[in-house]
Amino acid sequence: MKVLHVDINHPLIIEQFSELGFQNDEDYSSTKELIEAKIENYDGLIIRSRFSIDAKFLDKAKNLKFIGRLGAGLENIDTKHAKSLGIFLAAAPEGNRNAVGEHALGMLLSLFNKLNTSDKEVRSGKWDREGNRGIELEGKVVGIIGYGNMGKAFAKKLKGFDVDEVICYDIQGGVEDENARQVGIIEFQNRADVISLHVPQTELTIGMVDSEFIEKFKKPIWIINTARGKCIKTSDLVAALKSGKVLGAGLDVLEYEKASFENMFTGDNLPEAFKYLTNSDQVILSPHVAGWTVESKIKLAQTVVDKIKAKFES
Repeated sequence: MKVLHVDINHPLIIEQFSELGFQNDEDYSSTKELIEAKIENYDGLIIRSRFSIDAKFLDKAKNLKFIGRLGAGLENIDTKHAKSLGIFLAAAPEGNRNAVGEHALGMLLSLFNKLNTSDKEVRSGKWDREGNRGIELEGKVVGIIGYGNMGKAFAKKLKGFDVDEVICYDIQGGVEDENARQVGIIEFQNRADVISLHVPQTELTIGMVDSEFIEKFKKPIWIINTARGKCIKTSDLVAALKSGKVLGAGLDVLEYEKASFENMFTGDNLPEAFKYLTNSDQVILSPHVAGWTVESKIKLAQTVVDKIKAKFES
């Protein structure tokens, strides 16, 4: 099979495909239009997030047998159309779930212990112990929205912290395990002290966390988002931070990211809500790197190889 790689990934994916007898072609700079013009020559496509794979692109890919995406989700692919054409889709949430779980926990602990603010203060010569008094995870109820690979990894990391309980909410039933109890949305909003998002980007999840959603929580909450930026309405989050309904937020992803996740916006016209986030001591930001570790780069590539090998060698 001929495979086209359009994003740079760990070299093991090319090495192991070569061992399977695949021909590997690399094109990391051509535009989507140029890739589309030659995609009919390939049996496989390996992508991360450089561009979206829409129906028009798929219709040109007359010989495509598989698409491997080295990431957790498939939202940049028209999955319905791809499946109708018999194209096998291989994502790799198993490859970076541990990294995401660790990052989410790190953000939460940093917020609770004011590590971001105290670090800046000490570096500037300020020694304020009382102002940087933290709070503990022990006794808190942690709520996880979306209990798949990422949510389960985060719940596993919470073992040993003596939290009161880990609860999860998911549109699919029967997802709970020994690390989290599945509850309905009313109990979730009545009990959670912390909410951590681990959902894919879909029509249901875009803008899911808005003012109406936040106001239904019985207690002030902390929010961690390592999922997708568009799941939170940033302006509504800012309003909740100002009112005290949200005590703090750890955001690895932002509403303003481009679809490729490689950049945010261009120019100087930064949204007012984003300016507030960057100036707030209640907020920790990172550039969509929760699943972006040295180890996960290897695991993502290996996961895709293993899935494609299992599909086409059976």
